Amino acid sequence: MTGTERPEPHEEQPDRQNRADHTDGTAPRIPLPRASVEDAGNALPDPPPAPQPLVLEHRVLKSLLGAWALAACSAEEAIAVEEHLGDCGPCAEEALRLRDAVGLLHPEESLDLDPGLRTRVLESCLGRRPPRIPVPEWAVPYDAETARLDALLQDIGDAEWHAPVRLRWFDDEGPVSRKTTVAGVISHLLAVDGMVGLALGLDDPLGPEVRVPQDPAHRTEAYWRASHFPPTRAVRTPWRDQTHELIRTVSFAGGGSGRLPVPYGTVPVPGGTGPEQQQAIELPLRDSMVDRAFECWIHAGDIADAVDYPYAPPAPRHLHRMIDLAARLLPGTLAERRRSGLATPPPRRAAWSRRARRAAACAWRSRGSAAASGSSRSTRPRPPPRASTKWRTWRWTASSSAVSPRATCRRRRRQRARTVTARRSATCCSRRRR
Repeated sequence: MTGTERPEPHEEQPDRQNRADHTDGTAPRIPLPRASVEDAGNALPDPPPAPQPLVLEHRVLKSLLGAWALAACSAEEAIAVEEHLGDCGPCAEEALRLRDAVGLLHPEESLDLDPGLRTRVLESCLGRRPPRIPVPEWAVPYDAETARLDALLQDIGDAEWHAPVRLRWFDDEGPVSRKTTVAGVISHLLAVDGMVGLALGLDDPLGPEVRVPQDPAHRTEAYWRASHFPPTRAVRTPWRDQTHELIRTVSFAGGGSGRLPVPYGTVPVPGGTGPEQQQAIELPLRDSMVDRAFECWIHAGDIADAVDYPYAPPAPRHLHRMIDLAARLLPGTLAERRRSGLATPPPRRAAWSRRARRAAACAWRSRGSAAASGSSRSTRPRPPPRASTKWRTWRWTASSSAVSPRATCRRRRRQRARTVTARRSATCCSRRRR
């Protein structure tokens, strides 16, 4: 078929086999595809002509420099101004100054949202429409910190999930560190949060076939060993689903579930050697959720440092709960380390009896009055520090429980001797005054 015999683009070519069926001039039931313009042999349409640049006077172009710096010109005016700036030096310098001034008017703002935006939006929404099933106050920090970490994980790329992260913590003997990846940190949070889930009756993320001691370190190692391949970003979905399930469960359970014990493993009793000489470590659910929020914030900071991403601290009211938990756990932790021989005992302070303190105060008042009447000593000594009732009670409890009877007798003799000395000095001072 030559070029002159080819059909027009708008014409349809009927099938030869169906020509006999459509001799009456009717169109076939299924139309054939149209021929392209290139196959028809016709010339392609000419492209649309390029827009002609505006020809403006110098004073008009100079007056457009401010609008051009603010990106408020049309496309034709912007092209005309840019072509003029390549030929006119004074206008180019003025355009540069205007562009710098625009940068000062509009300072660069961070693309990251305000950390407190989510809290403010939720408080505003809940203030207008209270939730039917509210989240307990002690679970709100965990909900907020997991949401912030999830937003951070959503912004990082696939390659950053394998960025190296150095985890640091303090063991019994000293500081310990472990190198892992961003995905490994999320796996650690998934395994340890599963201990809270087990206390609430949820499924174990390690699976029913994995039997390990209920200890955070052992559970993390077991999860890493059970994975045939290094953790990837696929671990984000089960971790996020578990956090949502924890918040949903404690919300439906109500505030009374905060007293539910959460086991954190066992530690050997000082002096015990057998497996039965183990002491269980438990926290109530309200403290355990705050502890999980604290660890989520710490590890989120580790991930942010690994991927070079800014990360703000928690909200003040959430941070207050974390500090309160640490302050309540610190005395018991120090006492346990002292009993195990891993920490030195606190320094002892001299305890003053009430009678000795009164006698010494009287003696020093007499010395002060003598110094005021012309004695060689011109400075009045300060009275002894008054021991608080709580300190005296603690000293009596400690002496009665931890100190031997012989040491108690020695201390009482020393106190009695100091009392007698103070009385004698007070008697001498009173005789001198007479």
